[in-house]
Amino acid sequence: MTDEATAPSLELDEAAFEELVVDELDALPDEMVEGLENVVFVTEARPDDGSLDLLGLYEGTALTDRGQYGFGELPDRIILYREPLLAISADLDELRDQIHVTLVHEIAHFYGIDDDELHRLGWA
Repeated sequence: MTDEATAPSLELDEAAFEELVVDELDALPDEMVEGLENVVFVTEARPDDGSLDLLGLYEGTALTDRGQYGFGELPDRIILYREPLLAISADLDELRDQIHVTLVHEIAHFYGIDDDELHRLGWA
C-alpha cells in the first residue's frame, strides 16, 4: 500500500505529462507567450526537497529586473513538477487546469508579477 502523502493519486508517466504541458502551453494566449525571451520550459518529478508542496518554479531574472541583459545569457527556466501536480488532481481534466494555472503563474513571474499581485488577480 502506498502512502498518500508521498504518492500521487493520479498516475501519468513523464512523456504523457510533458505532452499535456506542451498542449497547455500551446493553448495560452499569444500575447502571454510572445514576450517570452530566452526561457525554457522543463518538467521534473519533484522539487529538490522532495516535497509535494511546490507545483512550479520560475528560475531567472524577471523582465522588470533586467538591466544589461542580452547575448550569452543562460535561459530562464520555468519548471513544472509532475508528482505534486498529479497529487492534487483527481482526473486528467483537473490536471490540465492545474497545469494551465501553474504555467500562467510562473510566466507572470517572468513578467515581474509577484505572488501578492497573483493572489489579487486569482492566479495563485
